[in-house]
Amino acid sequence: MARPSRHRCRPLIASLLALALVAPLVQAQGNTATALPQETATQKAQRMQWFADAKLGIFIHWGIYAVDGIDESWSFFNGKISHADYMKQLAGFNARAYDPQAWADAIKRSGARYSVLTTRHHDGVALWDSKQGINVVRDSPAKRDLVGPFVKALRKDGLKIGLYYSLPDWSYNDYDVFTRKEKRYDSKQDPARWQRYLAYYQGQIADLQHRYNPDLIWFDGDWEHSASEWQSPKLRADMLARNPKMIINSRLNEYGDYATPELGLPVIKPTQPYWELCLTMNRSWGYQPRDNDYKTPNQVLQIFAQTISMGGNLLLDIGPKPDGSIDARQMEILDALGRWTGKHGEAIYGTTAGIGLDHYAGASTLSKDRKTIYLFVDGQPNGDLLVKGLVNKVVRARVVGGGQSVAAKVVGKYDWAKQPGLLFLMVPRDAVDRDITVVALELDAPVQLYQEESKPIESNG
Repeated sequence: MARPSRHRCRPLIASLLALALVAPLVQAQGNTATALPQETATQKAQRMQWFADAKLGIFIHWGIYAVDGIDESWSFFNGKISHADYMKQLAGFNARAYDPQAWADAIKRSGARYSVLTTRHHDGVALWDSKQGINVVRDSPAKRDLVGPFVKALRKDGLKIGLYYSLPDWSYNDYDVFTRKEKRYDSKQDPARWQRYLAYYQGQIADLQHRYNPDLIWFDGDWEHSASEWQSPKLRADMLARNPKMIINSRLNEYGDYATPELGLPVIKPTQPYWELCLTMNRSWGYQPRDNDYKTPNQVLQIFAQTISMGGNLLLDIGPKPDGSIDARQMEILDALGRWTGKHGEAIYGTTAGIGLDHYAGASTLSKDRKTIYLFVDGQPNGDLLVKGLVNKVVRARVVGGGQSVAAKVVGKYDWAKQPGLLFLMVPRDAVDRDITVVALELDAPVQLYQEESKPIESNG
């Protein structure tokens, strides 16, 4: 994962355009790739459906950087530590307490529907027995594949599998960039050497797919080269030829399927149809014992509610220790998520973006048939909830997870006026959740919202 200062939300070009561009671009570059049929909007929607419905995923940053509790890869890239000293952490990475089934079970209890594991960060240290480069099987006391058992455990728990992979490898001799201030060579001046790196990294991607058949590949680091230099269209074509149902995140230049804003909760709803906020529990991706700046469980839940209210997913990160155990504070947050998601699942999974702040001063979601609005209520309301501009009739109002009825009253509705009036809702005090209460409004038809500008009355009879 990149440090916050180096990441930005990259624009997402529709997959339909990307696939249409694959064949001619590959041919122009003189590379060989399996040709793909053009994907229709309906076909993409079907491929993306599980992701759109999932809402919550768990990111896992695990690597040798946990040994000294320092920034993953960036600590040597930015000159805080020498590369040689950074790599000495290999000797302390033992994975002695690694229990992949316990990891998967904790993720499932949290309510997450998928997980993404860092198989190889920018430091080039792979968590599986890669044929080339550095890996923990050959080069650390762990001495075993750490990816395969986790993939198996996720599948056992019915969860989707995402594998993170860094396009750059700052430790690999044939990669051009070494640190922020030092390059090994100019890839344009030594194309043969660059071609060796392309073969290396694309070979690792193929190896990951053949071994583990992930549902999602989560790329990082594309900013160091252009799509043409990375051979992004060829790579996309090759990956989808191996698994046409696989999903690719946005960090393959413009050849991904969904956007990945990082750390900052969007203020305005993103325009991309599919997106995912990746977020740390404290300020660090990997395990850093000195970083005690944790978000509270309630804060994480509020961020989650706001994210799904705008139609996105939350990919919440944990950073295991070098022995494979997980910090108790991170487990506490996972457990708090699980309590809340278990109670309010109908308002989370398979929903779409809500009615927006113009109509309700809080987060909300909509059922897939758009006949139920879910309103998220933070804390104890001081009075009635207000919904503006709802044209529909409310057939039933209730508290999700408890079933208590919610009194609903429309104020200011006149037969001769187009405005639908104001809907006030009274939530029973004994039905309030200790974190976020959810109120379901069951409607007489798919939601209709009044959005016209209010004007002076011309006739009141």
